[in-house]
Amino acid sequence: MSPFLRIGLSNYDSGPYLPSQGEVINPYCAVMVKEAEESENGQVYVQKKPTMYPPWNSTFDAHINKGRVMHIVVKDKSAEMVSETTVELNVLADRCKKTNGKTEIWLELKPQGRMLMNARYFLEMSDAKELIDCETEGFFSLHQRRGAIKQAKIHNVKCHEFTATFFPQPTFCSVCHEFVWGLNKQGYQCRQCNAAIHKKCIDKVIAKCTGSAINSRETMFHKERFKIDMPHRFKVYNYKSPTFCEHCGTLLWGLARQGLKCDACGMNVHHKCQTKVANLCGVNQKLMAEALAMIESTQQARCLRDTEQIFREAPIEIGLPIPMKEVTLLQSVPAPATGKREPQGISWETPVEDMTSPESLVESEPGKDQKSEQLKLTIDDFVLHKMLGKGSFGKENLFFVMEYLNGGDLMFHIQSCHKFDTARAMFYAAEIICGLQFLHSKGIIYRDLKLDNVLLDKDGHIKIADFGMCKENMFEDAKTSTFCGTPDYIAPEILLGQKYNTAVDWWSFGVLLYEMLIGQSPFHGQDEEELFQSIRMDNPFYPRWLNKDAKDILVKLFVREPERRLGAKGNIRQHAFFQEINWEVLEERAMEPPFKPRVKSTSDCSNFDKEFLNEKPRLSCADRTLINSMDQNMFSNFSFVNPKMERMLS
Repeated sequence: MSPFLRIGLSNYDSGPYLPSQGEVINPYCAVMVKEAEESENGQVYVQKKPTMYPPWNSTFDAHINKGRVMHIVVKDKSAEMVSETTVELNVLADRCKKTNGKTEIWLELKPQGRMLMNARYFLEMSDAKELIDCETEGFFSLHQRRGAIKQAKIHNVKCHEFTATFFPQPTFCSVCHEFVWGLNKQGYQCRQCNAAIHKKCIDKVIAKCTGSAINSRETMFHKERFKIDMPHRFKVYNYKSPTFCEHCGTLLWGLARQGLKCDACGMNVHHKCQTKVANLCGVNQKLMAEALAMIESTQQARCLRDTEQIFREAPIEIGLPIPMKEVTLLQSVPAPATGKREPQGISWETPVEDMTSPESLVESEPGKDQKSEQLKLTIDDFVLHKMLGKGSFGKENLFFVMEYLNGGDLMFHIQSCHKFDTARAMFYAAEIICGLQFLHSKGIIYRDLKLDNVLLDKDGHIKIADFGMCKENMFEDAKTSTFCGTPDYIAPEILLGQKYNTAVDWWSFGVLLYEMLIGQSPFHGQDEEELFQSIRMDNPFYPRWLNKDAKDILVKLFVREPERRLGAKGNIRQHAFFQEINWEVLEERAMEPPFKPRVKSTSDCSNFDKEFLNEKPRLSCADRTLINSMDQNMFSNFSFVNPKMERMLS
């Protein structure tokens, strides 16, 4: 029998803020279990297991050994220590035994603050059997494809947190007061104050979201600049006909006293929305926003005219002298040629001046003006041959034509052989490293590395596909915070809600390498919640037959502190696992792949899942109502638009 404690941490109270600290933003816990050992200087505590990062109100298990302590550190969003404490597990277990096997205590933290801890005492009867089960070959083998997820994008406007939202009931925009219509996610709604708006009205919001806007900074701004400080005079009102709240946009329910009506401007709101309405009684936000935009546009035009006047007359001094060289440079910028077609897409390493226009792709007949011809493509120019797979792409009949790689993906191949031998896994991993490092050098975080997204060409070389989760312009110290990726591959810093950088791709690379070498996922759970908890806290199982270099690189890739993770720190190419790789030869695609897929012809589809191949390739019917509800301006930069679709929408 092995006793252990199931521990949960919650209700963190940071106490009065220290003058040097200020407010603690997004605190989280790091838990280190340490063992007591004797040394020349007396008893010391040594950490032998990896640090855990349990989220608030979740639980984790800690086995009770003599001399074992738990060191808890509270950190802020910048990973700086805020406070800490140490708990002896034996003392905590004794307390549980005296109170029916469970206890709840407040832990005092140093230098200040406290947190609530819950603990329950258990006896584990089947330790050995569970370990044997986990070691069984293929127990968690890879048998299905896993789709990527992405949390809704948050649009921060005037402190509102707007997200695209599906409204299950008729809803009206709180800015223009018109009906928010369409299918799927018809508009935006603030996660804090529930204000509902059209997507097109997001730039017309002038009221700040504060819960209660009476003394908000935005109210003070309007009061000083526009002399607007007009609180509503709400009174309970009995509505005799269906009426909608002009803040959250939904119906006022009930038979009597359904909501509040402003005596001055007639605004109708729910009781629950009263404190969330800004002090803009009688103000039309839409007209106000348009007026502000017009004022700004006029000011910019006046500023431009003044600048042009300065350039025409001579450089003058306004605070600091304007060097003649700078004026000359500004005047010498060439204006774009009228009527010249801008390139629709630029490859990462192709200069703009070297771009080949679509017109040049069409071979002109002798004596015929090449400019008079233009490449036009329709669905009739393509043969619907086979369905190769399904993903998260939408269906509105928008086509993205890509290279056909008929070698299949790594998920298809690993399912047929359970796992790859070391040489094959090493080769794929090395080519993937080249791809990731190239993307990172261009300021791109990939964020969806997995077996399904690594394809083979006919010779057996890999290509990384599906860039729908990418984040661009991530150079140097830039970080982002969107929650996205495929669950099994998501890095712990994403799960903790921290800002992250390219290091998340190296964690995903570790998961993919583990799957190639061992044939199963390193982290497990019955559902996403358990899986995410495993990613945050569990140490992957390494079979006895795994060679030491393979284990070493995996351990260094699964470091939960992103700044210490291999790939983000150190030179991953120099790791002993890749000692047989000649990187210069590899980058020239001159290294012979250890496996060559069986390809009968250029149109061979045998390396794709039969469940897709058996489906009839056809275009799905687009819902006209859904298409009409979408802003068609988002497709204005497509190099080719189906004219039939244009006629249907006109």
